[in-house]
Amino acid sequence: MADVWSMCNLGDAMLAGESLERIRTLFLSEYGRTGCPGGVGIFFRHESEGRLHCELKVYFSPTAADIAHRVGAVPCHTPCKNGLGLLAGSEEVWSLLFQE
Repeated sequence: MADVWSMCNLGDAMLAGESLERIRTLFLSEYGRTGCPGGVGIFFRHESEGRLHCELKVYFSPTAADIAHRVGAVPCHTPCKNGLGLLAGSEEVWSLLFQE
């Protein structure tokens, strides 16, 4: 299970700001003092799946499983890199998690 990603659907992107900030705060409380270990990243993407309004989905790398569990995220496949934004983690996480 160590290589399983997690996903949390925050729903309507226009209303997800508070939940997104809570996830960022959890990340900072977990890693802010010690520095972020390589491979820990939390990503987000606006996804519409053909609907009028998009939903904000947050993806947690396998090493961010503790935070994912705390916000009720569910297991998912590794997300496609296209359209992802980095919510929390160091920039090096891109090359560590998404090898081309």
